[in-house]
Amino acid sequence: MHLHNPYTDLPAANSLPTPVPAEAPGTPAQQAFAEAVARVEGLRQRLRELKVEQAEARRRYWQQVGPAAETVVQARQALFAPLEEALLLGYFSRLEEQQITALLLGNARTLQDRFGEDAAEMLRKYAPRRRPDEDDEQQAPEMAAPEPSAAAQAPHERAAEAAQARRKTKQQRTEEAAAQAARAQQQALLANTKTLYRQLARAHHPDLSRDESTHNHRTQLMQRITEAYEANDLYTLLQLLAETAPANQTDDTLLARYTQALLQQQVELKQQLQALQYGENGFSGTTGKKREQEIRQLKRHLKAEAEYLARVLQMMQDPAGLRQLLRELATEGHDTV
Repeated sequence: MHLHNPYTDLPAANSLPTPVPAEAPGTPAQQAFAEAVARVEGLRQRLRELKVEQAEARRRYWQQVGPAAETVVQARQALFAPLEEALLLGYFSRLEEQQITALLLGNARTLQDRFGEDAAEMLRKYAPRRRPDEDDEQQAPEMAAPEPSAAAQAPHERAAEAAQARRKTKQQRTEEAAAQAARAQQQALLANTKTLYRQLARAHHPDLSRDESTHNHRTQLMQRITEAYEANDLYTLLQLLAETAPANQTDDTLLARYTQALLQQQVELKQQLQALQYGENGFSGTTGKKREQEIRQLKRHLKAEAEYLARVLQMMQDPAGLRQLLRELATEGHDTV
């Protein structure tokens, strides 16, 4: 018995009519504006998600590494008292006192730079004092610090080198001027929420329409427009403009200006994402098993560091032991632990 296959009666796939994709509503300027708004919103959402991801990763990281790091911090803070006492003994030579001061400074900088601890007081007490003329140099950021070999140069030669370091090429000045002009134009455009608010209000205010069927919708939309305006939230106003641009026939020239501002905002958002992922304050990097392996290795290093610092502290309890520590560090070429 032969069974009838109902699928044999269907037309072949290549014989089916191909639907023509519907054209996006609105003018090209309106389409470009709506696309720019959508891309900015996507980047903003990704930025929010990345911040949440990194906060959670940072929380898990410190939950695992925090206790070991805290042990090292406490061990390093315990070094300050015996080192400061050693400077008051009168037991050590001038060179050894300089080594002890270097130990204090190095330990303070380690606590500050590696662990985020406040060591400003120690740095103020033991950092080398600057001369008044050096303070003036520090207040001039454009003056490049002279190299150690610059001491042998004549004053006019050092001044010439500093001037050359400040001098920028014509291309650099042009690029900086263009970037500054673009930022100023964008800020002027993005700050002008009142013009956009009036434009949206004229198009959507419920009192300006006699159509009762759209009254509730217009009332809700006008409420969103007003809330965004009162919060000075231009981006939400731009979103609302993108949603309604084909209907209110916004001037294409104005839309092109808004689109250009949104394109600049995309660049800035991408830079923020890049900095958050790979910058100094970022916290993404590796994940999964590799991250767990790195954490285990770091915990081993911190444990070894805490044990070494405990040995160092024990040597510091006796002047002879501290002197032996200074010799060991000098032999190894280190000025701090």
